[in-house]
Amino acid sequence: MKNFSLNGKYSIGILLTFVLLALLMLYAFPIISFFTGIKSNTTLGFYISRMVLWMILLIIFIYNFVVEKGPFLLKEEKKYNALFYAKAVISLYLICILGNAFLNLLIHLTTLESTSDKLLQFSILFKNDYFLIIFTCFTAGVMEELLMRGYIQPRIEKIYNSPMAGVIVSSLLFGILHSTYGTIGQVVATSFIGFIFALFYKKYSNIKILIICHFMIDFISLMIMNSIDFKHLSVF
Repeated sequence: MKNFSLNGKYSIGILLTFVLLALLMLYAFPIISFFTGIKSNTTLGFYISRMVLWMILLIIFIYNFVVEKGPFLLKEEKKYNALFYAKAVISLYLICILGNAFLNLLIHLTTLESTSDKLLQFSILFKNDYFLIIFTCFTAGVMEELLMRGYIQPRIEKIYNSPMAGVIVSSLLFGILHSTYGTIGQVVATSFIGFIFALFYKKYSNIKILIICHFMIDFISLMIMNSIDFKHLSVF
């Protein structure tokens, strides 16, 4: 009965996390514009939306402390040396980038999908705004890894008593959250990254390596976007 009650709390926490993130992805900019008058395609509006992400993390921390009354990270963090960190980050980066390149090429050839309009709008905001790029990448790395891999994945594993259930479900949820970009490629790409990261977390139980690699993937991608002409973005 105790385990059932705890699994119920985990289920509510997972649902709460997913719903809050989905609402942010779908309605953050319209709500910000409604209450502040700030247009969604401005730098300030984007900064505010990233701050909302930190608020969501705070809400889940409070839920964990008050309701679950246990550790936020159910998996105990394993310690590794600096060489392992370097090898892991580089390996994860190459796997994710090469895998995504293949998947995006396949999707482009089979569906002739165009570049996300939302991504094009964001690329204009990021143009030569290096602080915004760093802040965005840092926020995404910390928030998404703590919530998707650190919080959701092990709780799904506990609920279904299956490590692979945690890997598969968390990676699918990660991809679904990025469907608001409006392209199949974004969903497939993020689901693939989520799957690779989830497998790593299941085996090595180190969220810090994933945060670093997530930051690295986003930062390098945004810096490349910043340095190319918008009309060539679809190729990138």
